[in-house]
Amino acid sequence: MRAHDDFMTDTYPAFDVSPVPVPTTDAVPPEQFRGLYGMPMFVSVPTSDLAESADFWIRGLGFFDLFSVPDRLTHLRRWAFQDVLLVPGERADSPPSISVSFACVLSQIDQIAKACEELRPGCTSGPDLKPWNSLELEIVTPENARVIMTAARPYDPNSAEAEHLRGMGIDGPDD
Repeated sequence: MRAHDDFMTDTYPAFDVSPVPVPTTDAVPPEQFRGLYGMPMFVSVPTSDLAESADFWIRGLGFFDLFSVPDRLTHLRRWAFQDVLLVPGERADSPPSISVSFACVLSQIDQIAKACEELRPGCTSGPDLKPWNSLELEIVTPENARVIMTAARPYDPNSAEAEHLRGMGIDGPDD
């Protein structure tokens, strides 16, 4: 997508630095990324049970254990730049208003919902179609973290979502 000149002037296409594939109905997710890099961003999630939390994030959300320090830290990852540190701490009493979002592809939404519901019935809501052209699933993890799995949808210039984006000054690739 490109932005109108009066909306954003210092942007340029940089999709080649992202592991997120082009949105298509049959997009294939990238492999889990096992390389080491300086993390440009990560989330720390306090948990009272590192093993239970790691199991949910791995079997439910599709992360893997990059490395662990027993009783101190579990470093989880999915794709490149999708890093989570599970650290000892108290479980939040309720999910916070803030959430963390991770990109996925459309074919993963139902799989993730099913896996999470098998592990913790009632922990998901959605998926919901968003006006910014994504399908989003909300998951409340064992730590009461709010995780959003978000899958971009193929751009349809005749859709309500495209009209919404145009209304914000963002043109799609076909506009």
